[in-house]
Amino acid sequence: MDTRIQLVSIVVTAGLFALVFELVRRRRLMERYALLWLFSAAVLLALSVWRQLLQVFSDAVGIAYAPSALFLVALGFILILLLHFSLVISRLTDQNKVLAQKLGLLQQQVDELQIARSVDEIELAPTSSSPTTET
Repeated sequence: MDTRIQLVSIVVTAGLFALVFELVRRRRLMERYALLWLFSAAVLLALSVWRQLLQVFSDAVGIAYAPSALFLVALGFILILLLHFSLVISRLTDQNKVLAQKLGLLQQQVDELQIARSVDEIELAPTSSSPTTET
């Protein structure tokens, strides 16, 4: 692997580390998701720094140009992250549907109680009798 390519991959991976840490620090990224990103960046950094490991991996997979193997690993992590986020979104969609249904039921109960209260107030209101005139 060319030294220039190695330096670029190290800088990009270190930038990813810094970005993830900054997002966690600003509370823009939850820790459980940050762990996935940090693990991915650590593996990519290890493959970027350790040339022999990347060469062994690329030979094992059958890739002639070792830096292409680095992109394959990155693509694999991206696919895993996308699958994970799809699962999270699916779960949140189901929870949102259940929550909307419960909210609908509660709104119906509130409306029924307001109607019952209005009826009770009308029934309990004193009926006004017509004034009697004395002659």
